[in-house]
Amino acid sequence: MNQNFRALRVRNDEKGYRAGIEEMAASELTPGEILVKVAFSSVNYKDALAGTGKGKILRRFPLNAGVDVAGYVSESSDPAFKEGDAVLCTGCGLSETRDGGYAEYIRLESKWAIALPQGLSLRESMVLGTAGFTAALALFRMQQNGQTPDQGPIVVTGATGGVGMLAIDMLSRAGYSVHAITGKVDQFDFLIDLGAKQCIARKELYWGQRPLEAAHWAGAIDNVGGDMLAGLSRVIKPYGNIAICGNAGGVELATTVMPFIIRGVSLLGIASAGTAREIRELIWQHLASDWKPRNLEKIATKELAFDELMPVFETMLNAGSFGRTLVRVG
Repeated sequence: MNQNFRALRVRNDEKGYRAGIEEMAASELTPGEILVKVAFSSVNYKDALAGTGKGKILRRFPLNAGVDVAGYVSESSDPAFKEGDAVLCTGCGLSETRDGGYAEYIRLESKWAIALPQGLSLRESMVLGTAGFTAALALFRMQQNGQTPDQGPIVVTGATGGVGMLAIDMLSRAGYSVHAITGKVDQFDFLIDLGAKQCIARKELYWGQRPLEAAHWAGAIDNVGGDMLAGLSRVIKPYGNIAICGNAGGVELATTVMPFIIRGVSLLGIASAGTAREIRELIWQHLASDWKPRNLEKIATKELAFDELMPVFETMLNAGSFGRTLVRVG
């Protein structure tokens, strides 16, 4: 490919940290076996941190931002992929060590490129994106560790964020009773429409201060961390699982060993960015079939072009985001 294209490029040099739309050539992209014409991306918390410089996400500069991408193969030196194939990628170093998805073209390493599974469109794959993959990986890890619907309800924190909404929908579809915790009490009806059986206002929570309190839930998917995670650890039923995948409420964890050694509660870390390929492919198959959320279009609350992203980053970092933001590139 010879012509230049546009990208949201992040720089950090003598002029300071900044992100903006630039023109670049394919020869400037980080290397990979597959050149992809980008159709869609999405916005995640990491994207907001990277785009504003308020978190140390990028490990080299300059790089194109965007941890998610979906599009069509334009060129490939790997025979496993051919021109016109629909592919997606989430994490795997995008917008950390490699150019990301906020660009009209991207090069992907073929070992991380996932062929779009039957049952998903490119658009749907990016409504899901890292958020959907993370929610599904949390469910996968919990079930690996013995979680079943008949143990009781699963509570989801940060329920109006992308991971939270998608987790509610997936858990409900997988047969679980789901409770939702959120600070946005005006969105209770929306969350119930997604599949939540009960909604709890964050400001009304009182966990108690004993190492073990009355157990309310069989498990949890926690997007918050900090005091929320500490409180959850005290109220999960025996042999329940807490899948932790976010730190919007802080990175410290003030708890005791008692929930883990008395009730057998398991704390499962969900590190979606570096998931092994065989598990990655399995998760995407679930997302295209039995775990595919029923309400994807409802959860995609905003759609914009990639040159309209900067205000969205600030809103997300100020806890003002709601649902998923789809980024239209192609």
